[in-house]
Amino acid sequence: MNSLARLALAIVVVAATSVGAQDYPSKPVRIVVPYPAGGVADLLPRTVGARLAEKWKQPVVVENKPGASGNIGMAEGARAEADGYTLVLAPTGNLTVNQFLFKDLPFDVARDFTPVTLLATSPNVLVVHPSVPAKTFKEFIAYAKANPGKLNFSSPGSGSGAHLAGELLNVEAGIKAVHVPYKGMAPAVSDLVGGQVQMMFAGISTALPHIRAGKLVPLAIASPQRSPQLPDVPTVAESGIPGFDVTSWYGIVVRAGTPAAIVKKLHADMAEALAAADVREKLGALGLDASGNTPEEFQRLIAAESRKWSEIVRKADIKPQQ
Repeated sequence: MNSLARLALAIVVVAATSVGAQDYPSKPVRIVVPYPAGGVADLLPRTVGARLAEKWKQPVVVENKPGASGNIGMAEGARAEADGYTLVLAPTGNLTVNQFLFKDLPFDVARDFTPVTLLATSPNVLVVHPSVPAKTFKEFIAYAKANPGKLNFSSPGSGSGAHLAGELLNVEAGIKAVHVPYKGMAPAVSDLVGGQVQMMFAGISTALPHIRAGKLVPLAIASPQRSPQLPDVPTVAESGIPGFDVTSWYGIVVRAGTPAAIVKKLHADMAEALAAADVREKLGALGLDASGNTPEEFQRLIAAESRKWSEIVRKADIKPQQ
């Protein structure tokens, strides 16, 4: 092929991509959520999706594909066409941790997905059952060190933010709390409130009703800053473990190979939706802080968090599951 022919082909490809982006979306868009309906990971894409549907004049359908700590939904997204019509809601663990916790995953995060944007972040709070004889973080750590292996911490599943936070605390504080994974947030919190387990790192919005009812005791915020919803509760960093940060986050990815122009449009439209006052208010009620960063910024976050959790998994000596 001579240079003139190659130039003509390049022009055709660029023009086709541009037209595709201008016409996108011309049919319904689905958002695959790898967790059950009703939780924050479900309500977040539904809130943003409703705003996108208004802008696009096309339905945005949320499809819940729970199971295997989110791996079933992620695999669904990895099999999708690279055309921008299947988006995947990906929480922290699914993009940065599960690759170290499971053997033979049916997808590869770096190979199979392209980041679009970080939708929102959420602070976590360490809460304990009132039966635990500790009213402050320092008292709790002292009790845990004096009783190795006697404290259990719940999570909605292996690789979840709650699981990672508990393992990080084990490593950084030198304690030995035992992880008890559940199939979802509801049973994990229910057993904590019932006293079957003693501690958990939970999202603010999840824990707050139980804290107000006196059923759970908040000891520390697991993010760099205190939470406006619990202003009197210090951070873990303030309480003696500098740099401790387990902020949960939720992003959108698409199948690798999706045209760059469509990825750019998706980011721009989502960032616009996340900037809307009513959307931010709704997310705030869920304990979420809206983001909307660029695909490049989101990629750097994924890489940094992957390095961080790879090291924690190694230090905690967590063996990959089959």
